[in-house]
Amino acid sequence: MGARIEHLGVAVPSLDEGLRLYRDLLGFEVEYREEVPSESVRVVGLKAGGTTIELLEPTAAESSIARHLERRGPGLHHLAVEVERLAELLPKLKAQGVQLLDETPRPGAGGTQVAFIHPRGALGVLVELVERPTPPTPRTGPDQ
Repeated sequence: MGARIEHLGVAVPSLDEGLRLYRDLLGFEVEYREEVPSESVRVVGLKAGGTTIELLEPTAAESSIARHLERRGPGLHHLAVEVERLAELLPKLKAQGVQLLDETPRPGAGGTQVAFIHPRGALGVLVELVERPTPPTPRTGPDQ
């Protein structure tokens, strides 16, 4: 499998505010809504051609999204890349000197397993590695 952008994560202070721009003004269609308690975030996925834009709203002041908004304001938070066999890939990346935030996969939205590459290990970009479940776990509907 070749590399594929799974989604672009955009930090927003309010999903309603994000939806006003991306859905109402730009015309992206809501694909799913989900809360990820382990990450203290609410997510709305918007269809964007062959990929997804995920709007990320913090649900707790100590979440990484809340810290991002406090330091940098709203905007691009991360680039997510779909991978296979994430648990096997992480030690290979580490052995090549890539700085990881996660050395083992953790649960992500939609039943995925995820791990992050530190921006220092990815030329200044926070990269999320995403392994989809087999078979895919249905996401929550749009509930617009």
